[in-house]
This record gives sequence, structure tokens and C-alpha cells, in this order.
Amino acid sequence: MSQEVRILGVEFDDLPLESAVSRLQAAARGPAGSTVVFPNAATLNVAARSDEYRDVLNASTFVFGDGTGVRWAARMRGVQLRANLNGTDVIPALLEASPGLRVYLLGGTEDVNAAAAAAAERRFPVEVAGRHHGYFDLSDGAEVLAAIDAAAPDVLLVGFGNPLQEEWIERNRSAMRVPLTAGVGGLFGFWAGTRTRAPGQARRLGVEWVDILLREPHKAGRYLLGNPLFLLRAIRTRAADRRH
Repeated sequence: MSQEVRILGVEFDDLPLESAVSRLQAAARGPAGSTVVFPNAATLNVAARSDEYRDVLNASTFVFGDGTGVRWAARMRGVQLRANLNGTDVIPALLEASPGLRVYLLGGTEDVNAAAAAAAERRFPVEVAGRHHGYFDLSDGAEVLAAIDAAAPDVLLVGFGNPLQEEWIERNRSAMRVPLTAGVGGLFGFWAGTRTRAPGQARRLGVEWVDILLREPHKAGRYLLGNPLFLLRAIRTRAADRRH
């Protein structure tokens, strides 16, 4: 059974990895319109500044918590999250457990998208039904939507980064006949080999962000400034909730 925990106004589903994958499998075989997002501390900092974006996250069918910051914030509220449900782990687990699933990759550069699609077909027992890079007018993507519709995927993976991917998914979900659409951030880069995951030990200790910072120093502001700001916001909202 899933319980929910509210962090900076966003309602997260707390599930073990196996249950999360099972629910996504059912959604991928179900009617059109299910979505899944994976907010992390940086995502929640954006949501804290934008009521509209917070509403977009809360409108998703599944909201899974990504990263140490989310787990710390949940713990402040007396909840020990049962898993770190980041898209980089959950989506591969879904594809591995779902032979025959039809998948569409949307996002990244043309080279990254093509390499990610090829890697997905090598690694998982799925069919890549179609793909498209992410460099098109996101406010007028009629041709892309038509291509997705023609490909008839079970799962659409959208890798635009935050907050663009979640906003695009919510804006277009009713126009697509896709059972499950997921916002996957930089996942295509990992599959294509242009990005590298932190070692397993760093992930288990919850310090994957340190490895990312060392590899991608342009994200210094996001982690060195954003993480403390997120924790401060989490503390303040917990205190406010207790008063009410």
C-alpha cells in the first residue's frame, strides 16, 4: 500500500521499488493518460517559486521522490521513504521487467537520442517504436505529437529536463493516446554514454550529487546553493504545517 508525504506542497507516493515498477507496468498496459514524474530537491525549489509548476507536479498520476534531499525532507515529517525512486533506476527496471513493451524516446540532441534508442533496444527486451530529438518548438509540436500517435507506444519517455518536461507532458497528455508518459531528465545521456553515473557506493550512501558536481561543475549553483535552500524551505514548511 502506498502512503503519501507532502514536501513543499508536492504530494509524493511512498512505495518500494518493486511496487513502483508494478504500478507503472499496469499503467503502461492500461488506458491512455497516466504520467509519472520524479521530483528532486532542485525540482522542488522550482515548485516552491511557482504555484503553476507545483500544480503540474501534483497533477501527475505518480510522483516519486528522487534523491537524498527528498528523503531528508520526508524524515523531517516522520516518514522514512521506502526507496529512492529516481527515474534513472525506475525506468530501466520497468523496461527490464516488461518484455514486448513499445517505447518512444523524446528529447536530447539527435545524436544522443539515436544512441539512447539503440542502447535501449540492446539492453532491454522492448521495442523502440519511435524517437525524436528535443529541439523543436515545444509550444507548437503538432508534427511530433502526430508522430508519437502514429508510433502507438505503450510508454513515452520525455527527456527535456526540469521544468520543461513536466510542463510539456501535462500540457499534451490529453492529446496523446499513450498509456504512460514519464519525465526522465538526463536518462538518455546515461544510455548514450555522454553522461556517467556515480559509483554504486556513492549512490547507496546518498552522495551521488557530489559525483555529479565533480563531473559537471556548471551545476555548482544547483547543489551548493540549491540544496541548503531546499532544506531551509523544508524546515520552514514543516514548522508552518505543525502550527496549522
